[in-house]
Amino acid sequence: MKYKNFVILIVEGDKMERKNAWKKYDDNDLNRLHSLCEDYKKFLDTAKTEREAATEIIRRAKEKGYVDLEDYIKEGKSIKSGDKIYVNNKGKAVALFNIGTKPLTEGMNILGAHIDSPRIDLKANPLYESDGFTYFDTHYYGGIKKYQWVTLPLALHGVVVKKDGTKININIGENKEDPVVGITDLLPHLAQEQMKKEASKLIEGEDLDILIGNRPLESKDEDKKEKEEVKHNILTILKEKYDIAEEDFLSAEIEAVPAGCAKDFGLDRSMIMSYGQDDRVCAYTSLEAFLEVEETTKTLSCILVDKEEIGSVGATGMESHFFDNAIAEICALMGNDSPLAVRRVLNHSKMLSSDVNAAYDPLYKSVMDKNNSSEFGYGVVFCKFTGSRGKSGSNDANAEYIAELRKIMDDADVSFQISELGKVDIGGGGTIAYILANYNVEVIDCGVGVLSMHAPWEVTSKADIYEAYRGYIAFLKNA
Repeated sequence: MKYKNFVILIVEGDKMERKNAWKKYDDNDLNRLHSLCEDYKKFLDTAKTEREAATEIIRRAKEKGYVDLEDYIKEGKSIKSGDKIYVNNKGKAVALFNIGTKPLTEGMNILGAHIDSPRIDLKANPLYESDGFTYFDTHYYGGIKKYQWVTLPLALHGVVVKKDGTKININIGENKEDPVVGITDLLPHLAQEQMKKEASKLIEGEDLDILIGNRPLESKDEDKKEKEEVKHNILTILKEKYDIAEEDFLSAEIEAVPAGCAKDFGLDRSMIMSYGQDDRVCAYTSLEAFLEVEETTKTLSCILVDKEEIGSVGATGMESHFFDNAIAEICALMGNDSPLAVRRVLNHSKMLSSDVNAAYDPLYKSVMDKNNSSEFGYGVVFCKFTGSRGKSGSNDANAEYIAELRKIMDDADVSFQISELGKVDIGGGGTIAYILANYNVEVIDCGVGVLSMHAPWEVTSKADIYEAYRGYIAFLKNA
């Protein structure tokens, strides 16, 4: 009996062997990798919040010739092949479109990532004084280990919008001359009872209040001293520097994030440590890959959205209709305002939901299935399902689509791996993939492995960043 197309798999233990991506690079690859990662670190430092990320994304898109969809709508201008369009959704989410030569109803190739990250937000009435200290009262955002956020230098980023519509941008703690703020912790000498608590309760959510001042307001008139002199001094500083009154916090969005810049990690400089790499590592590589492709037959799209860390809710999250509304507007400006047009576009579309994966960590191997975990330096990661409890909450992409993606990656010599998110009934986690799947879009999670995910400082591999960028280009061009 003769066998045709018989393939021999190289096996390492029980796992198909894939080479470490670093081993295939020549000097040209290493130069491109270095250039990409240096730019990525600048992006991370510029875009520490979803607002800052959206602003930077639009700036980079406009440099590449992208035009606001609102300009087309206001002018009643037709959209044609070759047009490059961006949609700004309330300054917190962005959708990009590169219009191809094929009819839009034949579908798009879509990259999608989120630009929000776990953090600590100020409450609507945040400012208070207690026993000579002034604090910001907070409510944490997204899944965090609360004990990791104490004794860190924190920066304040965000906006304050006054009643007359004036918008004041806040960025305190990033410049060399800036002060920082932070959350205190109990010294070990007095922490006997604290250390008996479960890790999840070691620091309670209501104890994540940020210390911002201790100096009382100077007053020469003892009879006119304020009751809360330290708080009043802080308000005086805010008024002088930003023209902000206490009631202006009612219409503010201020986020506390780790102060400091992205850095090379490891003595070999093979990794990057930074705040917010979940999911700005995928947002950045998706954006740069998308902007790299100039001409296309099939329309391309890149969605970079807010609120994923709290369930993709709200007007700027993926659960909103801003993306399909934008497609409807584009279809109408291309002469097809049929109610079926948007459904046909999405029904024929393919997507990579660009989101991070939990990389294998030898220090915590008990929760990992090594044969089904992503590894640093082995390339971009496909994750077929992320749900626990019998794949609950996952997308579970079909085998036909994965086979197509395997061929695309291999043909482009992109290093890739397939992973789950921890052992069965231990792991889990959400992405935006299932939301697009509801429109019958072919979609799978595809991103970069991360160590210390959701910690104030996360770690990624430069090789994986580079391979994700290359993989997203291959998908856009060939899917």
